[in-house]
Amino acid sequence: MSWRVWLAFAALGIIWGLPYFFIKLAVEELSPFFVAWARIALAALILLPVAWRRGALRPLGAHKAAVCAFALVEFAVPFCAISAGERWIDSSLTGILIAAVPLMIVLLSRFFGVHERLGATRTLGLLIGLAGVIALLGFGTVSGLLGWVGVACVFVAAFGYAIGPLIIQRHLRGLDSIGPVAGSLTVAAIVLLPAAWAVPRHMPSAVALASIAVLGIVCTAAAMLCMFYLVGHAGAARASIVTYINPAVATLLGVLVLHEHLGTGGIAGFAAILIGSWLSTRSSPAALEKTHAEASA
Repeated sequence: MSWRVWLAFAALGIIWGLPYFFIKLAVEELSPFFVAWARIALAALILLPVAWRRGALRPLGAHKAAVCAFALVEFAVPFCAISAGERWIDSSLTGILIAAVPLMIVLLSRFFGVHERLGATRTLGLLIGLAGVIALLGFGTVSGLLGWVGVACVFVAAFGYAIGPLIIQRHLRGLDSIGPVAGSLTVAAIVLLPAAWAVPRHMPSAVALASIAVLGIVCTAAAMLCMFYLVGHAGAARASIVTYINPAVATLLGVLVLHEHLGTGGIAGFAAILIGSWLSTRSSPAALEKTHAEASA
């Protein structure tokens, strides 16, 4: 791979680890719905003209249902759920829990007609990943009812992120990726518009506004363009490895900048989730070739 591909890979690994940090800053002043809508709307404004120039929007007419479903499960619901969850749990914990998405994809794939043999290695990976989630949540990382509500919100987001790539593989596979993504972002922005503007707002601080800008421009629009470049020049399987870098970035930012405490149980759970995700997907190239639009976070 060329140095440009390696640079894009490093950039995407960092960029997709940033959202949880900036969401944490933004939801201190703005509603989760507004944070999610503003991020999605900004990204749509950037990607729609690109998709239009490439002619990637024309084929979407025959795939309206899939595009709308993708908009809900990959953008509208997860972005709102993560923003809501981070009002009650740490950004580092959010990033680590989202790392369990590959485990969910393996479990859900059969319901979408994607039949891949699990085998001993992948089954072991699923068990290790599940043990990691239990360790992460069972050693004092979460406290209080609202803390568990926050965890539930993140699991809702992870569930959506797991379904999104399966929709692409089953219904949108033959299309130019930027078309479904730009169209889905637009649909999600329209869906969230009433909820985003229903809650009274005060003028947010420069920190909150900058966080929204980074989330929309960098963590969504630029990240998707970077991902398209990687898939085109390195292949989807290699590009998807970036999934294992994101939670490390999110954890470092949370611990070092926001002074969040992960603890021994959290670190052990983090390691087990990453190892389990890697094992559960490494023997299945087809599973690794799903595109994570993740956004994640």
